[in-house]
Amino acid sequence: MNSTIRLNNKAYNIDLAKPLDISIPIQASGENVNAWYIEEPKIKKVLSVDNGDQVNFNTWTINPHAHGTHTETVGHIIENGPSINKCLKQFFFRAELITVAPEKKGDDMIISKKQVQLLLKQKKPEALIIRTMPNTKEKKSRQYSNTNWPYVEPDVMDMARQRGIKHFLIDQPSVDKEKDEGKLLSHKAFWNVEGELRKDCTITELIYVPNKVKDGSYILNLQIAPIENNASPSKPILYKIEQAQNKL
Repeated sequence: MNSTIRLNNKAYNIDLAKPLDISIPIQASGENVNAWYIEEPKIKKVLSVDNGDQVNFNTWTINPHAHGTHTETVGHIIENGPSINKCLKQFFFRAELITVAPEKKGDDMIISKKQVQLLLKQKKPEALIIRTMPNTKEKKSRQYSNTNWPYVEPDVMDMARQRGIKHFLIDQPSVDKEKDEGKLLSHKAFWNVEGELRKDCTITELIYVPNKVKDGSYILNLQIAPIENNASPSKPILYKIEQAQNKL
């Protein structure tokens, strides 16, 4: 099912029948991926066919930031900030996937500017996707609280902002250190909180990129739920670029 996507006056041929899902689904289970010291997602059956009702009708209790792949806006870190539903108005982007082995810095594991620059080279994609090593399926059910996960150094986010990267995706619970005294330096650098806020830019966390998906250029379809909140559960989908055409 070949299709042509036009982004920034350039056409890209992709096969819509071959999506590459890099999201982690949410399930009401202790095996669900989790972070930030809260309980697993909960499901309450309001109506059930098993109980003789005509439909299955459930109420879910989840936290987008803790319970799976989610996309957030600057409203996550500022007072009275905009919702993701108001900020994310376009959903297809030219993306670059890179794989990084976090390096040790004191007691931490970090993703450095030097590493990202080496892998990204001179490219300036609209979206940057970082897969960290080691990359096992255990990421899809990991309990991250109190693990001091690998994080992104703020100068990486400065570089991303300067290159015009508007969407940053990573397979960790946060671009920042788990316990950083609330500094949130990488979030703040990406959204430029000391200057003109980048309200149309997003950070997506807790993705999972299977090893079979090779590093390189893709078209990203970033799907969210239409809720008025600073973050939403999301479903980022990659499409391999079959052919890039000249500017139209």
